[in-house]
Amino acid sequence: MTDTPNETEAALTGVPATPPKDDTPKSIGDRKLKPATLMMGHGFDPALSEGSLKPPIFLTSTFVFPSAAAGKRHFEGVTGKRPGGAEGLVYSRFNGPNQEILEDRLAVWEEAEDALAFSSGMSAIATLFLSMVEPGDTIVHSGPLYAATETLIGKVLGRFGVRWLDFPAGATREEIDAVMAKAAGSGRVALIYLESPANPTNALVDVEAVVASRDAAFPNGEKPPIAIDNTFLGPLWHKPLQHGADIVVYSLTKYAGGHSDLVAGGVLGSKEHINTIRSMRNTIGTICDPNTAWMLLRSLETLELRMSRAGENAAKVCAYLRDHAKVERVGYLGFLEGTDARQADIYRRHCSGGGSTFSLYLKGGEAEAFRFLDALKIAKLAVSLGGTETLASHPAGMTHLSVPEARKAALGITDNLVRISIGVEDADDLIADFEQALDAI
Repeated sequence: MTDTPNETEAALTGVPATPPKDDTPKSIGDRKLKPATLMMGHGFDPALSEGSLKPPIFLTSTFVFPSAAAGKRHFEGVTGKRPGGAEGLVYSRFNGPNQEILEDRLAVWEEAEDALAFSSGMSAIATLFLSMVEPGDTIVHSGPLYAATETLIGKVLGRFGVRWLDFPAGATREEIDAVMAKAAGSGRVALIYLESPANPTNALVDVEAVVASRDAAFPNGEKPPIAIDNTFLGPLWHKPLQHGADIVVYSLTKYAGGHSDLVAGGVLGSKEHINTIRSMRNTIGTICDPNTAWMLLRSLETLELRMSRAGENAAKVCAYLRDHAKVERVGYLGFLEGTDARQADIYRRHCSGGGSTFSLYLKGGEAEAFRFLDALKIAKLAVSLGGTETLASHPAGMTHLSVPEARKAALGITDNLVRISIGVEDADDLIADFEQALDAI
């Protein structure tokens, strides 16, 4: 949160510098405080808001400058003449107190240098692509991706001469190398974009292998940054920056928001990359609004509690579903050991938990999947994931309906696939609900 001049502006304007914006300690002695603790106060100084324990919602379109010189310096940051963005509050298309506190707290979870908040997950992804890609460039990505992301790459950016090459989410180093070598020979590779686990198959991407492959394919000169959608497991069960990714993308609508009552997105990474993306966000205005940012601050306080409970529930529910006579298989990350050596290896190196969203493959096809979905009583038939309530949907007929049939088949998005996101209800109640729904098939 930045709402008064910093030391540099004080020298320029004669306005006294303010005290530190945040008195919340980040450590006690040699003990580094955990993100769950920092969510209760990091980035906010009550003294700047009449002593309010929680940040107020700052419903204003613009902010008053302490001096003309300060206004000029703020706009030098906003326009990109000086990196790092504005050093004060300017206009709500660029920044605001609620958004800046949110960004400070988002960065804490993955120990990122900086973060940005957006009006939706797709606005975050679109702003990332627009800030990195030029006509004639190539994007290398894992597959499958969220359907709207695939549409953005293939149909929207494709209209402007942007090409793409992809490899399966569970690809080996050799398979990744083959695609990377082809991309390196095709011109400028602007971005490597991953999604792990893949939506909706739950296949994991070997981020470390992608990093090694990228470095080998581009030994000299500029290396394309690696961005990854970490919505399904992050930030609790997967921290891609620790495995070599440069940029992490979130639909904050999901676990970070966690109550199915807001839409937002986030991007985290190095200051260098965030500065580039911020300039595009300032131009096209994809920042989230202050009320949504405030709601996310509320949600981040219980993020660890909610994700932990949902993860425990998912483990119990999947253990029941795995042995059911009407279930073909359960695509749950906690079951990889002993079934898929390659995926299990990635899971051991990258993940600290199996998550709470999984793929349920029923015996049969669309008719059986629909009967199961229509019979649910506790779980809600709705798209999205990561909320306090359990949700179930049919990817082939809903979220991935626009994906060509051949590509759906190649990616394993079949008619008998149901995607389930487990919430924080009682696990035994959920099992009872799934049991009666399976009886309806």
